[in-house]
Amino acid sequence: MVIKNIAGKIFDFVKNETVLCAASVLAVISSFIVKPDANYLSYIDFRTLALLFCLMSVMAGLQKTGVFSALAKIMLKRVRSTSALTFILVMLCFFFSMLITNDVALITFVPFAFTALDMLDKDVRDRLIIPVVAMQTIAANLGSMLTPIGNPQNLYLHGASGMGLCEFIMLMLPYVAASFALLAIWILCRRTGRACIQIRFLGGTRVSEKKKIMVYIIAFVICLLTVARVVDYRITLVAVTALIAAADCRIFSKVDYTLLLTFVAFFVFIGNMGRIPVFENYIKNVIDGRECIRGVLASQVISNVPAALLLSGFTDNFRPLIVGVNIGGLGTLIASMASLISFKLLGRCDKKLCGKYMVYFTVSNILFLAVLLALYYILM
Repeated sequence: MVIKNIAGKIFDFVKNETVLCAASVLAVISSFIVKPDANYLSYIDFRTLALLFCLMSVMAGLQKTGVFSALAKIMLKRVRSTSALTFILVMLCFFFSMLITNDVALITFVPFAFTALDMLDKDVRDRLIIPVVAMQTIAANLGSMLTPIGNPQNLYLHGASGMGLCEFIMLMLPYVAASFALLAIWILCRRTGRACIQIRFLGGTRVSEKKKIMVYIIAFVICLLTVARVVDYRITLVAVTALIAAADCRIFSKVDYTLLLTFVAFFVFIGNMGRIPVFENYIKNVIDGRECIRGVLASQVISNVPAALLLSGFTDNFRPLIVGVNIGGLGTLIASMASLISFKLLGRCDKKLCGKYMVYFTVSNILFLAVLLALYYILM
């Protein structure tokens, strides 16, 4: 019985953390080819890991205060039509993801959408729930493309490429602007209706722990200064850790440490493969001049964060790779791991919707991806 329970826990862990397990296996296998030595430490991008840890801690703290939900409630207070409701629910994910990451945007605003939609007539709610959640997911993945802090791969690629903050934003701005236009057109074409509705949330819009919010905002500003290369990441790590610990040390339990470990495992694997000339030359030949499309294709299979980590080790042409792994977050459900958050939340709400959601989500993603990929080839 004990062995069975242990086996069950291992199976559940592998199922829930497939990417981490795969990356760890690759790292271990590569360590047999390239024996561990002092060079292993040079593989690790400590700046990215420190910034990821700090940003995840800050966002977990802000989310716990309820500040994001409070802002959303204020925005929905005067909504009087289903089309306006749809627009706000989708655009909340689009714009907030630029600063609070796509994961946090979906964790916050998808359940919030359920609450808002449950206040409508059942037939209206049933008609809206799948397209709204699907578009919230697409919006979060697209909005997060704009900034280095919007998602993990951007944070890493921004540091690895040596690009300035403004340079990064200007690179992605055409695709984000096009994404906003596509989302707006989708909402207009949906014809969700202009029937009068009134959204009322119980409990008002008060935000608790305002002093903690100020602490988290200060910590967030320090993180931004580090992204802009104004403050050294080691100073930020110490300062933000101290601020979060003083505000609420329980926040550290909310950090996604498996994501950090996934980064470490990929760093080791990529570093080792880069020391094998035959493998390095092969990968370079495969992606040379085709960084964008390779980033898109790799993201469909292993998701865009691992794709960014893997391909970045074998090219210096970062600009098309950044575009590729970002728009590559569209497509399959696993193209962006953030998309799984919405899928799981919808499944908890009503498992019967999962099949229809997958069809709607996949078709919509492919259409958005096709347009943005075409835009890349027009702009290149």
